[in-house]
Amino acid sequence: MHLTTDAELEQSTVVANTLMNRERRLPGYNRELGLITASATTWHPDEPFDLITCVHGLHYIGDKLTLLTRIVTWLAEDGLFVANFDTASIRLEDGAPAGRRLTAALRSQGLTYDTRTKRIRCTGPRALDLPYRYLGADDQAGPNYTGQPAVDSYYAQEKPVASRRTGGLS
Repeated sequence: MHLTTDAELEQSTVVANTLMNRERRLPGYNRELGLITASATTWHPDEPFDLITCVHGLHYIGDKLTLLTRIVTWLAEDGLFVANFDTASIRLEDGAPAGRRLTAALRSQGLTYDTRTKRIRCTGPRALDLPYRYLGADDQAGPNYTGQPAVDSYYAQEKPVASRRTGGLS
């Protein structure tokens, strides 16, 4: 399998399909909101935010974990971040889902993750130290839980993660 770089990914037909939801004729997608247009992977805010939401946007990001790490630093002291986030799209080098180890790592650093709604949440800014190194993305992963084509992100696990059941390292 060929893993794409972020530059290649931004040009892929899966990520660049800006008409996807407009074609589905969902309300609200046919108007301009007057917001800043920039790549989420390189943009830097001028000031902290009280609220950051991302509805199904992370599905199209290559290095999802680095972006999450950046986003939570953009929050005001009592700011809130909520996003749709499918942990099944985070894959290890061998293609296996990062699964419970990733969820445990996120929760250990103060984020919440609801496996039923596939929603991640963080209150207040924080510095995340996630034990994963980005390898690349697969924009041909196929549909995710929304039924739309999405991107799987591949990572090497950098260091052991504490096991919740035994308290040891796994």
